[in-house]
Amino acid sequence: MTDGSKANGSAKRSVVVNSFTNGVLDPDGPMLGPVENGGTIIANTAPGCWGPMITPSLRGGHEVTQPVLVEGAEVGDGVAIRIRDITVTSIATASGHDSSPSGYCLGDPYVAARCPTCDTVWPETHIEGVGQDSVRCNVCGNPVKPFEIVHGYTVTFDETRTVGLTVPKQAAETMAKQAAHFSALPDASRQHSILNFAPSDMPGTIVRMRPFLGQLGTCPSIAMPDSHNAGDFGVFLVGAPHAYGITEEQLAQHKTDGHMDIDAVRAGAILVCPVKVKGAGIYIGDMHAGQGDGEIAGHTMDVAGSVTLQVEVVKNYPLDGPVLFPQEEDLPPLARPFTEAEKANAQRLAAQWGVAEIEPLAPISVIGTGANLNAAIENGLARAAKLLDVTVAEIRNRATINGAIEIGRAPGVIQVTFLAPLSKLDAVGLGNYAREQYGL
Repeated sequence: MTDGSKANGSAKRSVVVNSFTNGVLDPDGPMLGPVENGGTIIANTAPGCWGPMITPSLRGGHEVTQPVLVEGAEVGDGVAIRIRDITVTSIATASGHDSSPSGYCLGDPYVAARCPTCDTVWPETHIEGVGQDSVRCNVCGNPVKPFEIVHGYTVTFDETRTVGLTVPKQAAETMAKQAAHFSALPDASRQHSILNFAPSDMPGTIVRMRPFLGQLGTCPSIAMPDSHNAGDFGVFLVGAPHAYGITEEQLAQHKTDGHMDIDAVRAGAILVCPVKVKGAGIYIGDMHAGQGDGEIAGHTMDVAGSVTLQVEVVKNYPLDGPVLFPQEEDLPPLARPFTEAEKANAQRLAAQWGVAEIEPLAPISVIGTGANLNAAIENGLARAAKLLDVTVAEIRNRATINGAIEIGRAPGVIQVTFLAPLSKLDAVGLGNYAREQYGL
């Protein structure tokens, strides 16, 4: 999709999205919109991770929304996305730490599931009964399970969507028998609900809900499985034996790092994403009910939900990956804006020691991705240095005394969060987002 010719009509003030990809983000595929610059995208999202992971016909490990074109977004620009609202609609979900049984994929269980009995790749499947053998091949009738849950749980949420509680086996199996209802699968979703597996290894555990989007970004410039649009998962495409195999150079050139699993990508945040195809192609998915930094189990509470975004083109965006302006409460302590009392103390020091001017600072979080956390940190530092037109050494200092390195997802998504000179953000067209977000 490079010329916008497959968009549905002229620019709209708002675009409602209730359709999904087959797990692949394809720049040559049909897109919705365009939405006007400054317009609104409203989407009904499907659960990510486990549901698509046990649905072999899906080719990306997730099920994200059909991308939306943004009027005026050109290659080399960015799109600022204000996350206006995220609402969980699922009544329950299931998740857990996984393993990948041998024989059930062609190189990558997220991308190329296969039935080991009839050797069909991406087989259509159906549900028979409850449990981890419930997904059955339509061709031969045998179980197809590219993933198994090693230790898992089924969790249901209260009416206010503020807390959840994990349930015992009998309750999990009751929910499994009405899986589409309890997971609130959107009508156009093709996935099997993970509730069908009915895991119940730690009943009676209360959890807090803090919903955010694990997938939010722009379309990569080659066809790419959705969960692999990042520097860590993307390395599994390098030299892969399936149809979506690419080189390291292609991965670096075409990905947009839309799969971040960063818990600060939630309502109230502003995310700025790179544009690598004309019209950007904004897509959404993998909503999580809550997650600790790192998503260390590999998966969390994937839910369906509704999302409202407001999008705005940023001309001549200098980075190939996203930056985030989190809610202030999500910033690490050293990266929060200074209070008036702190600034007054600093002014006294300036007068005492002849400092002519104290530079105005503003929080920013630069996303880095890579094959592992060390590589992701180096990527994030390099991006931050490019953004501000300074050395990596300076970014290291600023992130040390005025910020932190935060882990979005192991094995390789991080945030370099720090207080940046506001004049440097102004120079790349991002200063006003910082002023808006933090009342500067």
